[in-house]
Amino acid sequence: MVVVMGIDPGFANTGFGVVRVSGGSMRAVDAGVVEAEPELAPEARLATIHRSLAELMSWHEPEAVALEDLYFGRNVRSAIGVGQARGVAMLAAAERGVRCFDYTPQAVKVAVCGSGAAEKRQVQRMVGSLLGLSEAPRSEHAADALAVAVCHAATLRPREARRQAVAIGASRAERPVQRGGLPA
Repeated sequence: MVVVMGIDPGFANTGFGVVRVSGGSMRAVDAGVVEAEPELAPEARLATIHRSLAELMSWHEPEAVALEDLYFGRNVRSAIGVGQARGVAMLAAAERGVRCFDYTPQAVKVAVCGSGAAEKRQVQRMVGSLLGLSEAPRSEHAADALAVAVCHAATLRPREARRQAVAIGASRAERPVQRGGLPA
């Protein structure tokens, strides 16, 4: 079993989603939004995001944190805030020894919907479907965070399968395994 926390960083709203991967299935464990009040000073907003994500990581104990990569649109000011929120999220993970993985918005959409041009509503519906939720997540931020966790989980499956096959093969053959999982 592997627990992955997905994070959709934002200066005002940071989405989080926790997915448990076991065998061939994925299940949503938790999802929501960390809201940083707009009247707070920038450093206080970042402290709120950090503190909340750190608490969630302590509670869920993820093995990996998957973050949506920074997308530079037309609003540079907004991109700077998102970058700062990504930084405090990565700091919270680093303080717990949890490795971070970055995925572009297009890679996440391809992993979840099959198309890098998918609309937000389509991502929400597919996240609900893939994770067996009774309905799609209401918050776009939470849905995006679950989507990035699903994207990372999808990359784990082949690696986990190879790791298990190598372990089974090595124990059966009782011989060492070299890089790449090929018998010596």
